[in-house]
Amino acid sequence: MSKIVDIYNFIDEIAPYNSQMDFDNSGLLVGDLNEEVKKSVVSLDVTKDSINECINLGATLIISHHPVIFHPLKFLRTYDIPYVLAKNQISSLCAHTNLDLSPVGVNYCLFSALKLKDKKSLSKYNGYDLGYIGTLEKSMSSLDFANFIKKSLNCNYVRFTDASKFIRKVAVSSGAGGSSIFDAFSSGCDALVTGEIKHNEILFANDHEVSIFDVGHFNSENVVISHLTDMLKRKFSDIEFYEFNCCDKVKCI
Repeated sequence: MSKIVDIYNFIDEIAPYNSQMDFDNSGLLVGDLNEEVKKSVVSLDVTKDSINECINLGATLIISHHPVIFHPLKFLRTYDIPYVLAKNQISSLCAHTNLDLSPVGVNYCLFSALKLKDKKSLSKYNGYDLGYIGTLEKSMSSLDFANFIKKSLNCNYVRFTDASKFIRKVAVSSGAGGSSIFDAFSSGCDALVTGEIKHNEILFANDHEVSIFDVGHFNSENVVISHLTDMLKRKFSDIEFYEFNCCDKVKCI
């Protein structure tokens, strides 16, 4: 019977934990590496909903992208997520920025979902690719590309700017990747697709005629969950993996 340590080691092969950024807290955050696993839920986040999914399925492990413990805990209340996990004997294994930087990780999935070609590195972090540059099969207007993104990522919304030129060369940087606008501009990109961008970065993009497509943090990263689940299923035939289809619950009017 496979154990959590076996899953940890597999993720470490495809997304090395020592590649995670200095501020991160990836790894086994709740539980014991030597615990055996029969069923596991794979989710972008660890929430009450994903925990309830584990309880309903009889799963004892949640594999998530976002860490369930990010900042040091000064106290733990009975309704806090780490407490609820421990109470229900559910372990939590997280692969955050190490999965962002992986060549088969989040940015790779975002790049692939948008059907980009001619993949190149956007920028580097300790030798790992922090985002990619690619080309669309054909040029699009900003509005057409926004609709294409919305359909490709199954988004409820896409917030975008229009640099009034057709888009062919595109940079992708998932999550809070708005600061990649500077590398996107210096690389001659027509657009940046990301999950979060700040006001000053939008102003820079406007001044330098690069279109911004903000799909939301959730939508820019949730694309990795199906891919990760499939890889785990192929590797561990003795474990049942369930993809949890959570949502960001953001409403737009």
